[in-house]
Amino acid sequence: MFTHSDAQAHADALIPLRHALHRTPELGLDLPRTQRAVLDALAGLPLEITLGERLSSVTAVLRGGRPGPAVLLRGDMDALPVQEDTGLPYASETAGVMHACGHDLHTAGLVGAARLLAARREELPGDVVLMFQPGEEGMGGAGLMIEEGVLDAAGSRVVAAYALHVTSTLLPAGYAAVRPGPMLAASDAVTVTVRGAGGHGSTPHSAKDPVPAVCEMVTALQTMVTRTVDVFDPAVLTVGSLHAGSTGNVIPERAVLEATVRSFSTATQAAVRAGFERVVHGVAAAHGVEADLDYRENYPVTENDPAEAAFALRTARGLLGADHAFEAPRPLTGSEDFSLVLREVPGAYLALGACPPDRDPATAPMNHAPQAAFDDRAVLDAAVLLAELAARRLQEAAEDPA
Repeated sequence: MFTHSDAQAHADALIPLRHALHRTPELGLDLPRTQRAVLDALAGLPLEITLGERLSSVTAVLRGGRPGPAVLLRGDMDALPVQEDTGLPYASETAGVMHACGHDLHTAGLVGAARLLAARREELPGDVVLMFQPGEEGMGGAGLMIEEGVLDAAGSRVVAAYALHVTSTLLPAGYAAVRPGPMLAASDAVTVTVRGAGGHGSTPHSAKDPVPAVCEMVTALQTMVTRTVDVFDPAVLTVGSLHAGSTGNVIPERAVLEATVRSFSTATQAAVRAGFERVVHGVAAAHGVEADLDYRENYPVTENDPAEAAFALRTARGLLGADHAFEAPRPLTGSEDFSLVLREVPGAYLALGACPPDRDPATAPMNHAPQAAFDDRAVLDAAVLLAELAARRLQEAAEDPA
């Protein structure tokens, strides 16, 4: 139904929108400027729009000209607490905040999809729900939108849902990848507070030192993963933050470590959690200190429905070319709260290349880096791919209602 020429016709609106969003990034669930920019960009389109109550989301329903089911397209809108170091003319104007993950492209791309679909609304045998979502970066915005009814916004539960994520590395611009089953990892966040008794560094026997205990926990946790987890159903455990004390000759009262855990199945996720708890409390007991464990299962595995993943791959190949879309050989260890949508309805999550032409995808700074940069052309790729996924899925449902 759609071609790149269709998207190119909107380039003069979509690329400046992406630049404007990039200059004014916002964090978390409250994105008032971003919400206003989206509403302004959607103005004049035949959409039924609902705003979020607990977050600054935008849900827009496009009614097709013929009866049929509804499908959902998602674009996330929030930025990251990163100081930009790209030198771009449209670099972030907000200190310490940057669209380092490419969500500005997702937002502009979904606006583009809305425009493309609205132009052919009468041909659509069903409805499209456009999900403009805040709070993907660890805030669970998708879960809040689900609670506020985004999956039923068209009046009945959507039959399929699609989202994509641009990559500043790994894939050249104009390439897409998808796979059945796990596409991204589950993500758990863990904080361990080890509590001892402070004292003088010269007389450790008179204190209960939490420092050697927390250090032993770090190394024991790495060993635990290798001896608990099936190598063919892997997990990654990284301690990224470790804090204790204020000076060299004082034994502190407490030490704190923070970690992330990534896994690709509920079984491994549960095994790592049980092992984490066992190691922490066991090491604490051995050192005569106490440990408080805060283990938060943030996002589940992003699990693509096999039939929807195959459909998404066919669609991407039809648009981008047979040699520009492929089945990913393995999942990525990033995580996504679109996983919460895919727990409720079948769908697919795709990776879309956005590495600028002057960079090598094998060595370019990756998403979340201060130097991460994305090719503007990916906005148009995202727009036409999302629009085609929705239109073709509705058409296939009309041709095979069973």
